[in-house]
Amino acid sequence: MKESGTIQVEHVYAKAPARVWRALTEPELVARWWATGDIRAEVGHRFTMDMGPWGMQACEVLAVDPERLFRFRFALNTVVTWELVPEGAGTRLKLTHEGFDLDSPMGRRAFEGMRPGWPGVLARVATVLD
Repeated sequence: MKESGTIQVEHVYAKAPARVWRALTEPELVARWWATGDIRAEVGHRFTMDMGPWGMQACEVLAVDPERLFRFRFALNTVVTWELVPEGAGTRLKLTHEGFDLDSPMGRRAFEGMRPGWPGVLARVATVLD
């Protein structure tokens, strides 16, 4: 059976979806918890993200449903999807990062590097919610 090139991570925040949405879509906030770039929640918007030693990554916004869903094409032609679900007074954030080519050495290396890294990245989102 072929291994799936998909990473799924969830995190719950004590803040409403509107606050989490801002953290995912406003460049100055994204820069504080993940990477700098000219991200914007507009379908078709092309932007770059500075991933440090991995270089500038070209991205394109694929889907936007304000305060509910944000999807964009990311490095190595993978796709990142953020889903926001109200949970009490807070928000459950679901990340799906898919499309890794596990048959290529670079795709497998990226998958194996990002899979353990995403939970820490999601935890850092909380630092910009106040």
